[in-house]
Amino acid sequence: MPCAKKSPLPKAVFVCGAVLAALVAVLVWLWSSYGYRARQYACTNVAMGAYVQQTVYGGGAEEAAAQAARAVGDLEERISWRIEGSDIQRLNADAGSVWTEVEEETASLLALCLEVAERSGGAFDPTVLPLSALWDFGGENQHVPAPEQIETFLQEIDYRDLRVDTGESSASLKYHGMGVDLGAVGKGAACDAAVAAYEEAGGVEAAILSVGGSVGTYRQKPDGSPWSVAVRDPGSGDDKNAALGVLEMDAGFVSTSGSYEKAFTEGGVTYHHLLDPKTGYPAESGLVSVTVWCESGALSDALSTACFVLGLEDGAALLEEYGAGGVWVDAEGGVTVTGRAVGAFTLTADGYTLEERP
Repeated sequence: MPCAKKSPLPKAVFVCGAVLAALVAVLVWLWSSYGYRARQYACTNVAMGAYVQQTVYGGGAEEAAAQAARAVGDLEERISWRIEGSDIQRLNADAGSVWTEVEEETASLLALCLEVAERSGGAFDPTVLPLSALWDFGGENQHVPAPEQIETFLQEIDYRDLRVDTGESSASLKYHGMGVDLGAVGKGAACDAAVAAYEEAGGVEAAILSVGGSVGTYRQKPDGSPWSVAVRDPGSGDDKNAALGVLEMDAGFVSTSGSYEKAFTEGGVTYHHLLDPKTGYPAESGLVSVTVWCESGALSDALSTACFVLGLEDGAALLEEYGAGGVWVDAEGGVTVTGRAVGAFTLTADGYTLEERP
């Protein structure tokens, strides 16, 4: 009979063990279904005059995000012509005299700019600084320059007079008065730098970030669904924060160039910052924005600028050379989707017509 009194204990242990096993099974299911949410880290800081927004997944997400933010800041210190001692500031100061030693990454970026300049026939030109500084978009002295000033400064703009030696990590400008401005590729290059930082940091399963009008992704989205990148509606009012539509992609980089980004009105006429290097004035291509999707942030940024200047037909041909996708918005409310973006972009805003060109 004493042994009979002990019988409830094993039964209780058995019941508790069963409950524990069930609980573990539930936790495993919850982790497999929602675990990435627990490992998600988001943050925002400012660099290059824009918000840098990151969402990083993985056990090392927070440290990787900090490392990526430092990488973007370091890039700005190297390539901004406004920062004393930067690679580009020293290159511009040495114009017409000697070759300037630059960081390897700077030389590679300059070489990429020259490639896009060549392929676009100069629609994109990294030596545009004399003109961009003259107009001073977003600065304290933004204004419409006198025609004779524009004619004078046009003579100092020619990408063919920028020479780059990636083997020696050096560059030179052929004539005094020339200057490089990498503002048209800076934010895309920042996305490249951040993604490289994620790879180096380790512990990152996936990430997405935006720097101004450029977006970069690292690996596939944890839940297996595509990354969804909203394309701004250029006609959505002063803040331009409403979405034109959504581009869904497994990987890659996206950059948008739009006439709404920096502009001012003088004498009843609105002037935007996307200058045509051949005329010295804001480009008149019939477009109000171009979004480019490809495998490099800097390349997507350079191509979006080149395509805005070129216009739809010539720009689409350029994107085809690179296997890139484009979303083009014209002044009449037409949205044209080309290349790899066909089937990946969904128009959500009212008042537009959509055409797809595979």
